[in-house]
Amino acid sequence: MTTNYTLAAIVPAAGVGSRMQHSAPKQYIRLAGKTILEHTLAKLAQLKQLTTIVVAVSDDDPYFATLEFIDQRIVRASGGKERADSVLNGLLALADNPPDWVLVHDAARPLVTLADIERLLSECINADEGGILASKVKDTIKRGETHSQQTVPRDDLWQALTPQLFKYHDLMQALQTALAQQVTITDEASAIEWANKPVKLVAGRSDNIKITTPEDLDLANFLLQKQHSENAS
Repeated sequence: MTTNYTLAAIVPAAGVGSRMQHSAPKQYIRLAGKTILEHTLAKLAQLKQLTTIVVAVSDDDPYFATLEFIDQRIVRASGGKERADSVLNGLLALADNPPDWVLVHDAARPLVTLADIERLLSECINADEGGILASKVKDTIKRGETHSQQTVPRDDLWQALTPQLFKYHDLMQALQTALAQQVTITDEASAIEWANKPVKLVAGRSDNIKITTPEDLDLANFLLQKQHSENAS
């Protein structure tokens, strides 16, 4: 993989996480002694090639300043109403010295492995294409509202994960244009797809879960302890 590139990361962390039924946003729930966001930032901080880690949080967020995890590359940006707004604000925070590539990673995905991120970087940068970590859908998928109406073939179905990696200027232009035209953007890949640019699918671990509901916490805690044990051995 070529090493002649610059790389920054954006972590959108302005969500309130209402489905967690918790007094604080889900990224600030403590897990194995640290907040979920601290675990996530610690994973990204292992990437020595990162020049900046932009964390987009709400302007009235009282929790971010209390985090114990410190890395000199971390800067705060204003979070937006939706994820796409937060990511765009993160990109704008990098505009004075834009990197070649930008990684966008969910604040509530603390279980991503360094090996998966490095595979994403290697495959995308060598191909000179943006891409995402994703895992093949394993379960039978049904389409319907209250009753199953169709079984959906899953041979070419993937579950989108993060990080997602794109060229800085491609992502900036895609997000700005899509948002100006009121296109619904669910993740960075959807903006790039809308702009008719390629999105490479890079196989990642399916245990790179996004903590969304209370039952995810026990699973995440188990998986984190397992990772720590494997790293210690």
